[in-house]
Amino acid sequence: MLKNLLARLGLTPPEHPLFAANHLYFRGLDQNLPLADYDFVVFDTELTGLNRRRDEIVSIGAVRISKLQIRVGESFYAHVKPARSLPKDSTLIHRITPQQLKEAPTLARVLPGFISYCGHSLLVGHYVGLDMAFLNRACRQNYGSPVFNPCLDTMILAQSYTEMQWSQYHDRFRMDISYNLAALGKQYGLPEFTHHNAYEDALQTAYLFLYLIKKMHHLGITTLKDLYNAGQGWRRLF
Repeated sequence: MLKNLLARLGLTPPEHPLFAANHLYFRGLDQNLPLADYDFVVFDTELTGLNRRRDEIVSIGAVRISKLQIRVGESFYAHVKPARSLPKDSTLIHRITPQQLKEAPTLARVLPGFISYCGHSLLVGHYVGLDMAFLNRACRQNYGSPVFNPCLDTMILAQSYTEMQWSQYHDRFRMDISYNLAALGKQYGLPEFTHHNAYEDALQTAYLFLYLIKKMHHLGITTLKDLYNAGQGWRRLF
């Protein structure tokens, strides 16, 4: 393969066009703008399991947020056919059956559409590091490059918001709060969606994200840089 040949010659292969423009764009990203000035793609994946080396993505769902509003008509959802047989245990969780995946496209075919859909948007997910680990593994395997879009984690933002609230009360170190996506939705009175469905979990996460940044706006979190800095504060508690 060309990639292996270039590696043996000590040369770096050219960056894939899908990633080259994004790499350049995000290298100069201004983090000091109001949050309403950024576009976000809120996404979720369903997996065959949690082993980051062996397991695979079986569905990707995403919704777009522009001007702090969910653009329901601009969504993304795809089933993905895994290379290995679908474990029965995973079907019990996400309810995707082998029959549904039999005619589904491979991840190599789904990725270009999803990467193009993300474009110059910031990525948002709940415990997003897990989703990004699987996504970037696939991107490296297929394109030799990870995704460069910066990510925001609603689980960390929820922890940061809770810390801001605790700082005003004596029970600051109360530890019985769940940061599960469904539990947070109920706690904040948000619309409820079907759990462990990539598209509906993305919608649930989008509502949670908007709720948190609007609440945090009243506490002085107004720019992307503020939001990133706030996301580091909760770690001081533990």
